[in-house]
Amino acid sequence: MITRDRPARHSAFSDPGRHGRLLRELSGIEEICTAATNLVFHYRAEEHLLRDDRRDEINSRWVSTILDIDQARHPGPLLDPRPPGDRVAGCCRDHSLLAVAALREQGIPARTRVGFTSYFPRPPDFRGDHVVAERWNGTRWQRFDPELEPGSRSFDVRDLPTGEGAPFETAAEVWSGYRAGRLDPARYGVAAESELSGPGFIRTYVIMEVLHRYGHEALLWDEVGTAITDSDADEIARLLLAADAGDSAAEDHLHRQLQTDAKLRPASTITQLSPYGDPPVTIDLTQRRRP
Repeated sequence: MITRDRPARHSAFSDPGRHGRLLRELSGIEEICTAATNLVFHYRAEEHLLRDDRRDEINSRWVSTILDIDQARHPGPLLDPRPPGDRVAGCCRDHSLLAVAALREQGIPARTRVGFTSYFPRPPDFRGDHVVAERWNGTRWQRFDPELEPGSRSFDVRDLPTGEGAPFETAAEVWSGYRAGRLDPARYGVAAESELSGPGFIRTYVIMEVLHRYGHEALLWDEVGTAITDSDADEIARLLLAADAGDSAAEDHLHRQLQTDAKLRPASTITQLSPYGDPPVTIDLTQRRRP
């Protein structure tokens, strides 16, 4: 049975290692979000900051590695301003995982959520892939985006609206809406009118959502769910939506499936693809490495 304290424990990816004290120094959600954006710049949105010799930083994967790189450049508190070009190259997954790591380090249940959003600059009516975070506020899961500053949007960025059609939609919501004929799958992905959009891409993100929910916070370009069929994704999405609605039996069933189903269960190695188009590489997840 999934208990409330489980998301309060670190995953292998959120564990800060020897840097735990730096995360414990952060006080409150605003300091946590400020630190996340102070440490990491987005390799696509801020591409002008990315030097060729630092491209591999986006594959840092482990919070301990991100903090290793940061502290080698700027030893000291995480709120001390970093020059933009000295921040670690990453993406939304890293901002959100850093926030989750800080919350877990302070004993607060937290997790990353994978889906699609409409609130970053995109072509009209296109929703780009995105990762946000959730924390347990004592009565419910409260969703927030550490990349956004309070007041920067028409909604509360520290308590995001939820549900199909919200500014951020989970992959399960988008898949279910597509399968029911309510959503155009071509409007969801990394880029419009590309292979990184449409039904197959959304189906992969349903698997990403399960992995992230239960502490396997994969990189967004890791190869996952290759054996999953549309009908498999239908059932997984159904369970995800039921679990979000508070169905503990669906939560437990989904977690057991992740542990026992060979098509879902994480292996000790993973094929890491590349958003730059570089050749795939096999990563041993039992060995943390620094770029």
